[in-house]
Amino acid sequence: MKNQAEAFDALYRVIVKLRAPDGCPWDREQTASSLRGDLIEETYEAVEAIDEKNPAHIREELGDLYLLVTMLSYMHEQEGLFSVADVLDGVAEKLIRRHPHVFGRLKVRDSAEVLDNWARIKVEQEGRSPKDSCLDEVSTALPPLEKAYKLQKKAAKSGFDWPDPAAVMGKLREEMEEVQEAVTINDNGESLEGELGDLLFSAINLCRSFKVDPAVALQRTNGKFIKRFKHVERRMKEAGAEMKKENLALMDRYWEEAKKRS
Repeated sequence: MKNQAEAFDALYRVIVKLRAPDGCPWDREQTASSLRGDLIEETYEAVEAIDEKNPAHIREELGDLYLLVTMLSYMHEQEGLFSVADVLDGVAEKLIRRHPHVFGRLKVRDSAEVLDNWARIKVEQEGRSPKDSCLDEVSTALPPLEKAYKLQKKAAKSGFDWPDPAAVMGKLREEMEEVQEAVTINDNGESLEGELGDLLFSAINLCRSFKVDPAVALQRTNGKFIKRFKHVERRMKEAGAEMKKENLALMDRYWEEAKKRS
């Protein structure tokens, strides 16, 4: 069995071969930009595997992430911008620098103080420019759901937060009422879009108040929906019934059947 260094070296050599002139045409055609979507997709697949608590699946999906990260790093190495070793050295050095309570003599009381020190080190030791707003620290590249969650967490760290989950639930009910008003107005959907956005933002806030990651929660619900809907499709096929609106009552019966199984 290979040790960690040997295993990573083997992966690196495979990627070098794939990107070589006599390597794989598809791999040679890829660029950092073309692999962005794959990186996001594989990350979500790794999250799904973790949710399943299936070690074999987790290992496979983490391997796919290692592949993409190493491939992306090697692409830049090929261009002479930085090497794969630079990437690994950089993250190791950063972890040591940002954990003086582990690798130095600094004492911390809790994880909140760890995060405060992390932010301070970024500015004082790494020369990062202080942000005009704490919200500027949230990546603009994040998908909307994840971005809303991060924005709320940043605001809450500054004390701008609901006092308790009950208050958030009250806000959620208020937003639902405003959605109903927008439906009544029926102004080509402009107000409705805004109110639905507010409703989603409040739902994300409720997740955060209970320390639930909304993206993970939604991913879990997506998986549950897929499983139940496939059950409905299978049962409708067995019954010789079409999947169409006119058969909604039957589909709903099979949906309830699926719910009892999961």
